[in-house]
Amino acid sequence: MEEKEFSSMNVIPLVDIMLVLLTIVLITATFVVQGSIPVNLPKASQKQEEAIRSFEIVLTKEGRFFFEGREVSLRELEEILKNLDPSARISIAGDKDANLQSLVSLLELLKKYQFERVSIRTEVR
Repeated sequence: MEEKEFSSMNVIPLVDIMLVLLTIVLITATFVVQGSIPVNLPKASQKQEEAIRSFEIVLTKEGRFFFEGREVSLRELEEILKNLDPSARISIAGDKDANLQSLVSLLELLKKYQFERVSIRTEVR
């Protein structure tokens, strides 16, 4: 029995595995970036970027509220807002088909606790 010297290694299967792993990571990253609460934002002609982090309130088409990704009732949202500093930035992401009364109720709460740095997120046309 003759022993052959180990002179080269076939790396093609390793490259195939790495490409599959890279594909999985890229697909997963795309889902993470899009967010977990689906909302169709209304359109606007200009876009404003803010570098400072703000608290996010999401208003869904069904009229449900989410504060920082957690579903809350209007009463719970009021308790949260009562404990926040009024100089904090609030970003509202409301579905374009959301109930107007839900938005008005939210804006009344923000006015009640004197939040002045409120923005409504939109998509650029």
